[in-house]
Amino acid sequence: MLGDDYISLGAWRAGTSSHAYIELGNLAGDPDCWFFWSRAGLRNEDLMRVVPGLRRRLKKIAMPAFEIVAAGSGGKKPLRSKVQLVAIPLLKIVAASHGEKGHDASVLHDAPVESMIAAPKDWCPNPTATSCLRVKGHSMMPLIQDGYILAVDSSQSERSKLNGKIVIAWHRDMGLTVSRLQRYGHTDTLQPENRDYESITLDSKHKWKILAKVLWWIGKAP
Repeated sequence: MLGDDYISLGAWRAGTSSHAYIELGNLAGDPDCWFFWSRAGLRNEDLMRVVPGLRRRLKKIAMPAFEIVAAGSGGKKPLRSKVQLVAIPLLKIVAASHGEKGHDASVLHDAPVESMIAAPKDWCPNPTATSCLRVKGHSMMPLIQDGYILAVDSSQSERSKLNGKIVIAWHRDMGLTVSRLQRYGHTDTLQPENRDYESITLDSKHKWKILAKVLWWIGKAP
């Protein structure tokens, strides 16, 4: 309710109907209030000028309640009525594209943490297994650029369920690699997006391990 704040707007009221529209706007709150107040002859800019605290009060009403859920550790928490954000650890490691050498980290959750990134909970189906790491190289361009940050889910590492998905793989000599897993019968391959780079066949001679599924990625605008 605006209460005494709109007394100074009395000169704009045009009888009982205008006053009723103002009251309806007070009850409706932001953003529906603007419809009712415009019917009373009030303009947005006029209201904001005459009632300085109105914009701040409406923003406070419209702001949802947030709850931060830590990712990468602990058990799952029950859903609540608040809007949940997941605090995802940004690991101080990189996954290389084809032709580059990535970090030698065969277990992601043991890597040091650089900082944290907040994301909506529905972007992270398994928060306790979610982490972020950077990309080095160009074999996944134009889809994923050098320097992008990937959000990955280490609970999803079963090859049979990741056909066609972008994954993080690890090799003893090559370290961490980001690529697309493609299965052809009994043969698994890591395929780059950039066709200037060669695919990698995962056979008994190449001891590759799938560590995580890539959920999404972010990067700075050029």
